[in-house]
Amino acid sequence: MTDESTTDPAAAGSTESGAGGAGPTEAERLEALWAGRFGDDYVQRNDGAYGHREHFWVDMLGRLTPRRLLEVGCNVGGNLEWLAPRMEPGSVYGIDVNRSAIERIRGRLPSVSSLWGPARDLPFRDRWFDLVFTMGVLIHQPDVTLPLVMAEMVRCSDRFVLCGEYHAAEPQEVGYRGQRGALFRRDYGRLFREMFPELHQVDTGFLSSDDGWDDVTWWLFERT
Repeated sequence: MTDESTTDPAAAGSTESGAGGAGPTEAERLEALWAGRFGDDYVQRNDGAYGHREHFWVDMLGRLTPRRLLEVGCNVGGNLEWLAPRMEPGSVYGIDVNRSAIERIRGRLPSVSSLWGPARDLPFRDRWFDLVFTMGVLIHQPDVTLPLVMAEMVRCSDRFVLCGEYHAAEPQEVGYRGQRGALFRRDYGRLFREMFPELHQVDTGFLSSDDGWDDVTWWLFERT
């Protein structure tokens, strides 16, 4: 695998909901944060923290039966490690802005097509995947980039969109290791419903530390 999107058969850039324009300064600041030492430290802290997630992903695969899927913000593959062995080689994709994470996932999960890139401008064709998901990624998007990332997820999915994030009825910025604009609680399910009328909410749930997550609410949507 390489991190040059033009070598990937799925690569075509955003053509529907374009993710280029608004707020590049803030977007680039945060992408540089996660791409650098701050992101490397995150990789180190969370390495090996994904051992209890198998049940959730096996159940979700059984329900959705995707032929091709993408995780946006895949980190070291803590979610994809439960998905890749159960799917055809070349059908599982992950993208992340941290190169150390991509190097690790390539070593751990060679069947995963892992690419480097920002979530606000995904290098894939429209509706290329049956499932596009994030787990703990939208929480790190400020107001200026959040709609771009969400729009890219929807653009790239032909059927299902799934996110698992910290929930709050009203938006709350949470202090995160001394960084501003790096962690937000929101009602992400409501935001998807309001922004994308073509999506129908299929299900929602909660994942505690016993499930391998840190009190995360998840929402599953399907194109109507």
